[in-house]
Amino acid sequence: MAESDWDTVTVLRKKGPTASQAKSRQAITAAQRRGEDLDTTKKWSAGQNKQHLVTKNTAKLDRETEELHHDRVPLEVGKVIQLGRQNKGFTQKDLATKINEKPQIIADYETGKAIPNNQVMGKIERAIGLKLRGRDIGQPLEAKPKKK
Repeated sequence: MAESDWDTVTVLRKKGPTASQAKSRQAITAAQRRGEDLDTTKKWSAGQNKQHLVTKNTAKLDRETEELHHDRVPLEVGKVIQLGRQNKGFTQKDLATKINEKPQIIADYETGKAIPNNQVMGKIERAIGLKLRGRDIGQPLEAKPKKK
């Protein structure tokens, strides 16, 4: 019992207000009444829906008539892929598995919906043995000698 000090007083207080409570109108007026220093700043464009704001460029964009779109795989290339795949006896799924792509990609290339990717085109060329790029589309792919 010698460790107890009866002369010290421990004061227990409530926790301070949370961030949302401190920002409330009541908390601000209570702090003003107590004479505390307050720092208030207004956030720029806070609480406003700015996503549909009309800007100077909106009218300019509306007047724009040029249609921008990505080039697609020509139907000629799609037909060559289809013929080459059928000559080798592959289904779309077999060809996709062979080149490590999804079957939907092969279907998109054959229907002309795909945006051409040189890596995928190269894989398909090697798998079916026909050229898909350049002037001589549909010609047999010549095996290049390996460099030593």
